[in-house]
Parts: sequence; C-alpha cells; structure tokens
Amino acid sequence: MPSHDIVQRTSPYAFADTVGRLLAAFDEKGITVFATIDQQAEARAVGLSMPPTTLIVFGNPRAGTPLMLANPQAGLDLPLKVLVCEPAPGRVDVFFTPALAIIERHALPPEMASNLIPAEQLIARVLAQATGP
Repeated sequence: MPSHDIVQRTSPYAFADTVGRLLAAFDEKGITVFATIDQQAEARAVGLSMPPTTLIVFGNPRAGTPLMLANPQAGLDLPLKVLVCEPAPGRVDVFFTPALAIIERHALPPEMASNLIPAEQLIARVLAQATGP
C-alpha cells in the first residue's frame, strides 16, 4: 500500500542500470553515498528470498546539517535515501521521501526545502534520461 509521503517512480532502465545511473549521478554532483545496501543479498544471507532491492543512503552535509540544527529529529530522515526495487521481472520502481514531506514532518521552515529539492530533481532527471545513443 503506497504511503502518502513517499514518491514512487518507474525507471525506464533495468534494475542494475538504474542503481548504477543513480550512483554515477550522485558522484558527478559531489553527493556523498554513505551506504549502498543490497537488501536482496541480506535477505538471502538469512535464508529468505526477495526480488532485487537496493537502498542507497546519500546526502550532502552542507545541505542536511542546517536542517538537523533547526530540528535534531530531522536526522531520522537524513541522510536521504532512495530505494530501487524490481517487484516484477522487468519493472523497476524507485522510491524516496520528497523534500516537502521531510520539512513538514519535522516542522522546519519551508525555505529549508531548497536544501533537499535538488536531490529529488536529480533522481527525476536520472529516470527521465533517454536510452538512445
């Protein structure tokens, strides 16, 4: 069941390509990737099965620190996260919490959304890029 404060996008790329493109885009923009968690592998390690699923934990301390200084609870949502999964063969979904949801959840000044919006715009650009030559 979808959450009202989670954005879901369908990727035009295969699972591994989607993860790779996101990681490359973060690197290109100087955004730190703190962790890449292969949740399928973690499930397999305990004898469970799940479709390809990877969580990328990323951020920019210059953007996130002011939010945490304004309300330390914002640290529950920072660094940012993007989840890539393949719930059915050939269908790749990308999920993330939008900036405005984080701002509202932690009662931060609305203008602080400008610290987070570039990350969600970058994710949208990665998913919108054409696959042609």
